[in-house]
Amino acid sequence: MRRRPLLTFAAAAATAALALTGCSAPGGGTDSGAGGGQIEHALGTTELPADPQRVVALGWGAADAALALGVVPIGMEAQEYGGNDEAVLPWAAERLEELGAETPEILPSSSEAPPYEAIAALQPDLILAPYSGVDQSQYDLLTEIAPTVAYPGEPWATPWPTVIEMVGQSLGLADEAEQLLADIDQTIAGSASVHPEFEGKSIAMVWDTAGTFAVYKPADPRVQFAVDLGFTSAPAVEELSNGDETFYYTLSYERTSALESDVVVVFADTQQEMDAFLAQPYAQAIPAVQSGAVAQVVGAALIASVSPPTALSLTWGIDEYLSALSEAVAAVE
Repeated sequence: MRRRPLLTFAAAAATAALALTGCSAPGGGTDSGAGGGQIEHALGTTELPADPQRVVALGWGAADAALALGVVPIGMEAQEYGGNDEAVLPWAAERLEELGAETPEILPSSSEAPPYEAIAALQPDLILAPYSGVDQSQYDLLTEIAPTVAYPGEPWATPWPTVIEMVGQSLGLADEAEQLLADIDQTIAGSASVHPEFEGKSIAMVWDTAGTFAVYKPADPRVQFAVDLGFTSAPAVEELSNGDETFYYTLSYERTSALESDVVVVFADTQQEMDAFLAQPYAQAIPAVQSGAVAQVVGAALIASVSPPTALSLTWGIDEYLSALSEAVAAVE
């Protein structure tokens, strides 16, 4: 990821539940499994090429969705956070190897603006940016290069199942995208079924970094994923919020003792950072830390895999993630 997912990675919109199947079409719409047609999004209506061969993926999740559907982009955005030396995330690298494909052209980060010249040099026939921060003027410039698909609602706020649907629709692979979502749904349902201990346990998710203590709200996709596994978002998470932020809020260290939950999930880039956090008085004041019910999610790649999940990352990190959650729940029972 080109940004730390703590504060700058927006999550799924509050109105979007983590429904893996049965998501409504983003609008416009090609017929299922047919190329061409139109797709509507927040920045306009895109006329889709009938058989796109040169696809560029911007933002988060679009490249993963294309790869999961067997389409290798000719260019995709660098993902430094959690990525390898080429700024490719591990699940994408593994999928490229499975497909016997070379690494696509890695485009510079578009945190300020898309790298128009680098994109144009690839001569794409389709640009995918359904989970991105592209604004109207940037979109207009991108459409001068190739038909561009943006997000359906707010920037950085597309539910990841909708990303898969939009990418599938744009590539003329709507049926395959529907099957992919069903397969992921089955994976999550199977994971939940072997962890009945998760059911009904309240959860809070936090990240302490650079003097900022962030608490993730129910609208954040990582919280939604936990709820899908059987957890509930702890009432204290909403009670301590000022109500202004949708996905997360910052909590003063003096108030951490009020963050009551059965389990607390803590994110940290390294084990050293995790240990340092847990040793702090304000961390020790959290009730779930006192009881030992801490799920430690450590490492950029694992954090990236759930921030938010993608077509490839969810299954890539799920075993380690479930293990951390299960150990934390064991301290409750």
